[in-house]
Formats: sequence, structure tokens, C-alpha cells
Amino acid sequence: MADPHRAVEPVLITDAALSYEEELATRKRRYKIMMGMRIPLMVLAAVFYQIPWLAVTLLVLSIPLPWIAVLIANDRLPKKTESVNRYKAERRQVEARDHPVIDG
Repeated sequence: MADPHRAVEPVLITDAALSYEEELATRKRRYKIMMGMRIPLMVLAAVFYQIPWLAVTLLVLSIPLPWIAVLIANDRLPKKTESVNRYKAERRQVEARDHPVIDG
């Protein structure tokens, strides 16, 4: 039987950030995604060459992508904003009932 006072979420015991390797992997993944968007934009611009405004728009969007990708990849990841589940000791009264006072 489960304890009804037990928290649903695990208790946070550390506020440690991601390791350097995990952060680097995330930044590399973001860079690859952004650079991967550039080639399809250029291909779509070639496909829609008969619609000049669309082809030019797609090309203009693809031009700053490498610069933006480098800036984002070199930036540190923002700190997580999450609700922290910290341990809260249950404060029960030692004796819950009233006691008669004896005057002497």
C-alpha cells in the first residue's frame, strides 16, 4: 500500500547543472538542426524559381542561418526554471489533545 504522504515527484537533492558533455551535445544538436534547415531552403528557392518573390524570400531566409547557428551554438544554455520539489518534514504534534492542569 502506498504512503499517502509520499510526494509524487522525487525529492530534489541537488541543483546541479547539466554536465559539460551534455550541454555540448545539446548545442551541437541545435547547430546541426539550424544548418540542416539551410539546404532545404535553398533547394525550395530553386524549385520555386518561377515565383520570384517566394524564391527570393527563401534565399534571404537561408543567408543568415549559418551566422545565427554559430551564435546559438556558442551561447550557454539557459538555466532550467522548474518547480523544485524539496523535502518538507511533516510536523505532527507530539500530543494532540488538551491536558488538565494541576494546580498545587
